[in-house]
Amino acid sequence: MSQREDIDYSEHFSTDTWSRFFRLAKPLKKQFVHLFIVMAWVAVFDNIAPLMTRFAIDYFIAENTKDGLVLYGIGFAVVVLMQALGTKFFLKVAGGIEVEIGHQIRDEGYRKLQSLSFSYYDKTPVGWILSRLIADTSRLAEVVAWSLVDIFWGGASIIAIMVMLLVMDWSLALLSLLIVPVLFVVAILFQRLLLKVQRDIRRENSKLTGEFNEGIMGARTTKTLHREKKNTEEFRETATRLYGYSLRAGRLSAMFLPIISLLGAVAAAVVLTVGGQRMEQGLLQLGTLYAFFIYTMRLWEPIRHIARVFRDLQSAQAAAERVMALLAEQSDLTDDPDVLARYGNKDGEGREPWPAIDGRITFDNVTFAYKSNEIILDRFNLDIKAGETIALVGDTGAGKSTIVNLLCRFYEPTKGRILIDDADYRERPLSWLYSNLGYVLQTPHLFSGTIADNIRYGKLDATDDDIERAAKLVSAHDFIMRHENGYATEVGEGGGRLSTGEKQLISFARAVIADPSFFLLDEATASIDTETEHAVQQAIETIRRGRTMIVVAHRLSTIRNADRILVIHDGRIVEEGTHDTLLEQKGRYADLYRMQFMQESYDELDFSARANQPDMGS
Repeated sequence: MSQREDIDYSEHFSTDTWSRFFRLAKPLKKQFVHLFIVMAWVAVFDNIAPLMTRFAIDYFIAENTKDGLVLYGIGFAVVVLMQALGTKFFLKVAGGIEVEIGHQIRDEGYRKLQSLSFSYYDKTPVGWILSRLIADTSRLAEVVAWSLVDIFWGGASIIAIMVMLLVMDWSLALLSLLIVPVLFVVAILFQRLLLKVQRDIRRENSKLTGEFNEGIMGARTTKTLHREKKNTEEFRETATRLYGYSLRAGRLSAMFLPIISLLGAVAAAVVLTVGGQRMEQGLLQLGTLYAFFIYTMRLWEPIRHIARVFRDLQSAQAAAERVMALLAEQSDLTDDPDVLARYGNKDGEGREPWPAIDGRITFDNVTFAYKSNEIILDRFNLDIKAGETIALVGDTGAGKSTIVNLLCRFYEPTKGRILIDDADYRERPLSWLYSNLGYVLQTPHLFSGTIADNIRYGKLDATDDDIERAAKLVSAHDFIMRHENGYATEVGEGGGRLSTGEKQLISFARAVIADPSFFLLDEATASIDTETEHAVQQAIETIRRGRTMIVVAHRLSTIRNADRILVIHDGRIVEEGTHDTLLEQKGRYADLYRMQFMQESYDELDFSARANQPDMGS
């Protein structure tokens, strides 16, 4: 479970959460004002009808006259028309607010996710993030937009009705409002109960989303390990808990509104009893009693709506807390303000231009731990000359990828310094370093779109000629042109329509097109076939010229021409030299090379034997 899911929020309605939310929604201030005006308009015209009915009873019926009936009918039609127009406008404005709020949050959330460091993703599963930006955001946008409708309309209606009641008979009006304190007690009680259960619902919903995501992404592994039954059982447990919490929330909601309605009925009964007695005494006209009764019943309608809003906001607060927590996340890696003032996020934005990169790298007594008690590198030292090709080899978990991640400044040293051209890289903007990196992973990721689009990600202003030149440089052009649509071929989600080798070569072209100062290959040949590996080796020999290159190698055959090979063990350099020198030393590298050579020879013999085996099914 993500550590971020263990946060204990306040058990009470959080004004801080909502104030932060409405600061985010500040660009919609104009729409909020429009909505308030429209809802006040609707509330006023909604509550004119009882006064007109009162007039009709006390004038037309009581006086038995038809004088002015036509004018009365026109006035009534105008009121209905104004109600209809108001309804049209508030639906349009509220719908726009719902869409805009969702867009605003997702846009802000996406930009936040782009800025967060790797450490956030190390401890936050994808499912939790998706739940925040999809389910929680949709819930929040929907509730806020339509809750504002009810609050604005309900508030304006309550004010209008209370004014009319007090004007008609202030003493009877005050009597009908005695039930309000009871209402507040009930609302506070249900608020606490609903807030707790809604937080439980949002938490379990996030777990469910995470399990959906893992089930989809790990479908192949699930099949091969026969985990379908176990996964289904685990999923059912989470779904059952979510069902139980949802059922409890439904029961609380089902109790809440009927209690409010009952209180309203009690108030109406009081009005009828006392008002009827006053009418018998000649102190109240029939039309006034009718209007008073209607207004009393109507008074509880906006109160019920606001009470329902209050209930819904408990659910929305659980979502708001989670969304605001995501938007409040701070990256572990940030540029110092003085550095940004000096250099800017882009070359030319600061007081000084970005320094040119020669390519020297120094690890100066670097200590690093992903967690406080898991030291990966301890006082690690390494000097790399400009234009030098360094290969890192060693067992899994030795610290090879950590060295690369630190150099790329995906993480920063816990202690010590990393120097680029003799300057601590924390004294330069992150974007300065990132714009000079060419990074190829073991498992390349392609984005939905065409082959050309994916290569262009390395340099957004690249021309078609630039893209083709980069593809030829890494021996990708020929296989691209074998596709029917060439560079316009759609790669599918994650590059699913291409082979692993094709994706790897495209990722090489994407890295090359930016003409980076540093080239980093992290197990880039571990998952490709021999033919593609040969193409990659040719590409490496071509692109290494004039660049500092660091290669994390699984296949030792790909690093024979490296200037230096470093054997890493437990975060330390235990051997160093060229391929031939290390073989002559007959140490750890020689053992690794011999074991890999024997394994590859065995695989080739096994493949040949199976290829020559007669087909028993013939």
